[in-house]
Amino acid sequence: MGIQLPKNYRPTETEPFMSARQLEYFRRKLLRWKEEIVRESNVTLQHLQEDTAQEPDIADRASSETDRALELRARDRQRKLIAKIDAALKRIEDGSYGFCEETGDPIGLKRLEARPIATLSIEAQERHERRERTYRDD
Repeated sequence: MGIQLPKNYRPTETEPFMSARQLEYFRRKLLRWKEEIVRESNVTLQHLQEDTAQEPDIADRASSETDRALELRARDRQRKLIAKIDAALKRIEDGSYGFCEETGDPIGLKRLEARPIATLSIEAQERHERRERTYRDD
């Protein structure tokens, strides 16, 4: 996009929702988040590769296996989060970013600031969670 943003720019309610500046702000925010996750993922991968040596003590081996399982789960969560970030970046490109997938209403700047990968407005998310709880309780 290449839009110039002021140094400490933050989207506000006084400008048009999902203006070019806001889209560029969230695009950069998502890209920084993705870079951070990739860095963390590389560290996790490095730990997994370093920990391939067998521990002679059974307690140490069990501890290493537990750590390895936790790191693999973390890596899987990171992979899923990157997929959600990529999906959000695609929504920025196609013009649907910032709008609720269920209602088409604006998601809201505060929610996007806190969770830039959000696809539902707070109201739609709450309805979704209530439905999930209802089905889970049955």
